[in-house]
Amino acid sequence: MTLVNSPTPPIDANLAVALDALLAEQSVTRAAARLHTSPAAMSRTLARLRRTLQDPLLVRAGQVMVPTPRAQALREEVAAVVRHLGALLAPGTGAELATLRATLTLQAADLVGAALAPELLRLAREDAPGISLRFRAEELEAGPALRDGRIDLEIGSIDHVDPETHVEELVALRMAAAVRPGHPLTEKSLTPARLAAAEHVTVSRRGRFTGPLDAALAEHNLRRRVTAVLPSHLAAMTLAARSDVVCLVPTALPGAAPSPLTDAATTLGLRLLDIPLPLPPLAIGMAWHPRHAADGAHHWLRDAVRRTLRPPGTA
Repeated sequence: MTLVNSPTPPIDANLAVALDALLAEQSVTRAAARLHTSPAAMSRTLARLRRTLQDPLLVRAGQVMVPTPRAQALREEVAAVVRHLGALLAPGTGAELATLRATLTLQAADLVGAALAPELLRLAREDAPGISLRFRAEELEAGPALRDGRIDLEIGSIDHVDPETHVEELVALRMAAAVRPGHPLTEKSLTPARLAAAEHVTVSRRGRFTGPLDAALAEHNLRRRVTAVLPSHLAAMTLAARSDVVCLVPTALPGAAPSPLTDAATTLGLRLLDIPLPLPPLAIGMAWHPRHAADGAHHWLRDAVRRTLRPPGTA
């Protein structure tokens, strides 16, 4: 004998919601008002419930309707089901952060990571103590890494334009020349010629010797000498603090609030000199995949990054 499984009938959650309202109100009219529908539509739903459950559920007793024993037995269970449905389908809320356990992975340059980590950890302790943060160096191609879920958030100079990637600018910075105290460039006004004549260290993950400063110097028929290329901003700044090389570091635009991205330069005791050339501003932003747009933990992370990097009063 062959057993044939009959298809499972589809479950209509609206029936549970309607049954909960009918049993709570014990009135078709009041149940209809509670669910913002018409009494006629609620009467049809009651008839459907009666057919489904094979029980009259509510019966007339004079001017009112009273529940049957089956309806009384179902009342608390149905109410619990509707509460669970409401919790399941409700948008995520910040209140859940207190009990959330998650590890979030950020990819950022070492300078950005150093600026972010202390404040992000402080905010996590206050808002979501179960969240752990993993910082990765700029070692992965961010577009595929965001798509594949290997990183949750990229922070820095966003130079890829994948169609689905969300990108948000956080702060615009300018580049300054960082030198040790007592460096010859601090003795008098900095000119393009004096800047070009100094030894320089550049920061490049790809080992590049040139950048926007070289293009600006070329407009004055000047060329600088780069004696070292390092993959790390902090390493380059440390070298500048211990030698006569010049290192370019980001700093706030004129009139803007100080940026935590310049804290490392201050900690190392570096002097920041205005560069007498028109260099393009450096835009620091964050990028994420749209699958994280509504995730509660990721929403907290993006907001925490904004609070850390954006100047006070910035929208």
